[in-house]
This record gives sequence, structure tokens and C-alpha cells, in this order.
Amino acid sequence: MSKFFYQVKKNIGTQGGYSFLLFGIASILIVILLLGFSNRHSSLVKKPNVVILFADDMGYGDIQSLNPLSRIKTPAIDGLVKSGISFENAHASASVCTPSRYGLLTGRYAFRTPEAAGGIGGFTPSVIEKERLTLASILKDAGYTTAITGKWHLGLNWATKDQKVAQINASTGYSNVDYSLPVKSGPNDFGFDYSFIHPASLDIPPYVFLENGQVVDPNIILTTDIYPTRKENTEFSWDKKHSDERAVYWEKGVWWRLGEMSASFRVEDCLETIVEQAENFIGIQSAEQPFLLYMPLTGPHTPWLPSNESKGKSGAGLYGDFVMDIDQVVARISSKLEAEGLLDNTLIIFSSDNGAYWPAEEILLHGHDSNKGSRGQKGDVWNGGHRVPLIISWPSGIKKSNTYKGLVSLTDIYATLASLTGKRIPAGEGIDSKDFGPVLAGDMSFTTRENMVHHSSGGMFAIREGDWKYIDGLGSGGFTYPFKINPEENGPEGQLYQLNQDPLETTNLFEAFPEKIIRMKEKLEALKRAR
Repeated sequence: MSKFFYQVKKNIGTQGGYSFLLFGIASILIVILLLGFSNRHSSLVKKPNVVILFADDMGYGDIQSLNPLSRIKTPAIDGLVKSGISFENAHASASVCTPSRYGLLTGRYAFRTPEAAGGIGGFTPSVIEKERLTLASILKDAGYTTAITGKWHLGLNWATKDQKVAQINASTGYSNVDYSLPVKSGPNDFGFDYSFIHPASLDIPPYVFLENGQVVDPNIILTTDIYPTRKENTEFSWDKKHSDERAVYWEKGVWWRLGEMSASFRVEDCLETIVEQAENFIGIQSAEQPFLLYMPLTGPHTPWLPSNESKGKSGAGLYGDFVMDIDQVVARISSKLEAEGLLDNTLIIFSSDNGAYWPAEEILLHGHDSNKGSRGQKGDVWNGGHRVPLIISWPSGIKKSNTYKGLVSLTDIYATLASLTGKRIPAGEGIDSKDFGPVLAGDMSFTTRENMVHHSSGGMFAIREGDWKYIDGLGSGGFTYPFKINPEENGPEGQLYQLNQDPLETTNLFEAFPEKIIRMKEKLEALKRAR
């Protein structure tokens, strides 16, 4: 460059000197522009790795940085909050496991697919349509290596001994599944290059691990061959609505159903095994090729089986202790990414599939509000059922920590990651997903969506528009009593709440705003019909 300016100086004043000068200046500008474009372009094509840490039944209020009154220490998750963006108004697409997971992976409300709309067991066939594009499919097409380690709970097409649909005999605990054969449909058929999964929740049989569709240990026994059904002096009480006399039941929150289990499987070690597999996957990745790691965890869903390191350390009983283990998972995955030189360009998403299973009696007992100021709990149509923590950290991409107050659904992760990786979503796919990419770029004023549909475990619907929420029925629609209330003559038929003034959804304004009820109900029905 110095030689260039020397030549410019030498030629000034001579014939053609000014022309030479203008040419030089133009050349420099072009170089600068090209360099700038190159730098911007390289930042765009440097696709981030994506790790989704998806807790099971964990509340917004469990995280200390989101709820200073939390009685649970969560330093690793707090670290994500301090370095990234926390979403104050994020919601699962439904208030129980399966439909929420379907929404996350497909960008669609689960009620559009009846098989995915409710809770399912461990032997239910796949609820994701055969040709449906998932988040894993989209990112795989964008050049990502894709993996899942953890709880699937979206159905598997099991091979059976009698060629009939897989089913369990509730009396004996045995099924007709042939565990020596690979499943006919599983995560590997929906965009995942590698899968290591438990079929469903950790209180639902079968208790086996599958690696790429093949049961790891096909030597099958019953849970009762290893675990006693009752511990001495244990009363069978709190979980009775989920369990029965044939289940393993040791104490409140520590129970699981009778069923088949691999001889080497141990319920108390399940979370640790999932994390080890995730660490192994991270350990073989290269900075040259981006990857997606989806980690749907088995906790803090029942059974509450915290590690010895966490047991008795929280102020919220066994549940709180188990949440501390979830925080340790975040710490371990972050440390592994850093050790492999991958953390800086990894977008970490932490969330939960629904609100915590935390009834009012537990709030009173422990002085801990797991769902932080929201009415209800897991399963309910009220906010406690579907409001979830959502935290996104990306060291090289998010330069300033912040809090986003706008409406966001977990279905929106689909469109956001597609956009971030330069993929166009085909028509008919991800129809309920909205791109909130500008928020990640620092625009906290961006409006992600105007409305959102909520769906309870019992099939009760609600629609949120701004600060207003209309519920198409009376009662919780889920786990909180009363589940459903029949309308009184000339009384309200549904619920209407103004959430900015009434976040606990206590004052039903149904009769005060008849025109708003009509309009919101019409909008809800229109969204339910959309395809």
C-alpha cells in the first residue's frame, strides 16, 4: 500500500497524474467494500451450532435469576441468562409433554394432528406424520449433523411378536414388543442422523434405551424384578391420579409404573446416561461442520430421583433437588462445548416442555412458587400450564444480555433457526411458527406474533391477543381442580382475562366485554381451521 501512495505522489503534477490519483482512490474504495462484504458474508455463512436443552416439567420460577424468591440454586442457567436473552412471555404450544414436543419439532400446533394432541404412552405409534419436515430435517438440509439424546415421547413404531400394534398388558406389565428388532419408525426417520433415546417419560414403560432405533439391551425383565413396589411405612397418596397399586411407589414424587425394563437399565441413572451420550457426541464434532444437538431431558419430571450431590440441597424438596441436577446438566454441556473449542459459536437454547407439576399444596409446603405468579400448573389452560422459561445464549452472536417481553411460542424456534441457517420453509410446513431472529440481533421492540393459541391436557382451548386471553370453557382444563365447570343458566360460558392487570387470571371479565368475546372466539376458530 505504501508503494502505491509513493507512486501516486510521484505522478501528481505529471501528465495523467490526476487520473492516476482518481483511479487509485477508486481502487482503494473497492478493496474496502470487498473486504467489508467478505467479513459480513463470512459471519453470515458461519452457521452456529445449536444445542437445545429441553427440561421436562420445569417451571419459570425455578430459575433464580428469573425469580429471586426461588429456593433452588441454578448458577449454570443463571449464567445463560446473564450472557444471553431471556424471554419473559414464552409459552409451550400445549401444557403437556407430547403436544409440546410436537410443536417444537414441527412448528405446528399439535391439535392439528389429533394423534399428537394429547398424552401418549411408551407403546403408541409415531405421532409425527411420515412426510412431515421437522426442525432436524430443516437443519440437516442446511448442512448440519443432527442428533438427539434424551426423552422422545412422540411415539415409536415397534416391531411386535404377533405383527399387531404394540400394546402392554396392564395386569402383567408385559407387552407384545420384540425388543430384538429395530423400531420401524423413530427419530432417525425424522431428520436425526444419530439418536439415543428413552421412549417416553421416566414414569412410563418400557424402560429401555434405543440407539439409532435398536434397543441397546434386549434382555427384558419387569421393573418389580429390581425395584420393590413399596418402601416400608410409605403411604400411597399424592400421585394416585397418575399411578395405581401395581406401580412402584416409594414416596411423594418417587414412583413409576409397572412394565418391561432392560436388565441393565436403572431409573436413577437415566439422566446421567443421557448426558454422557450427549458429551460423547459433542466430543466428536468439528468446528468445520455445524451440528444440532437436541437434548430433551427426563427431569425434573417424576420420578424425582436427585443425585447424591444434590439431594437435600434445595429448599423445595426432592423436586427442587432434581432441578439442581438439571442445572448441572447445563453446566456440563457448556463445559464440554468450551473444552472442545465450540462454545463461542454455539447457540444454546434452554426451555421446558410445559409448566411445573406443582399444585398449590407444594407452594404452601415449601414456600416456593415453581410457576412464579402464574395460575395453575402443568396440564392447565391457565398460564401455569404453558408459560415456560426460554433462554438463548450465543457468545459470538448475542453481544448484549437482555429480556424480551413480547409473545413467543416454542413453535417459533422452528422458523427462527430455519431463517438463521438460510433455509426456506416449504409451503404447508411450520405454519404456526414465527421468526424472532431480530430479537437475537438485539431488537427488543420487535413484535414476534399478534396472537397465540393455547391447548390444555384436557382439550380446552384459549387464545392470547396482546394482554387479553380468552378461554373457551370454564375450569382449568387440566390437572387443577375443578377440571371443567358446566356453565350456569345465563352465566359465563368461558373466561376472559386482561393479563397486564390480572396476571393470575382471577377476575373473569367474560360478561363485561361481549363484543371482544365474539371477536376472539371467531379468531380462535379461524386459527384452529387453518392448514
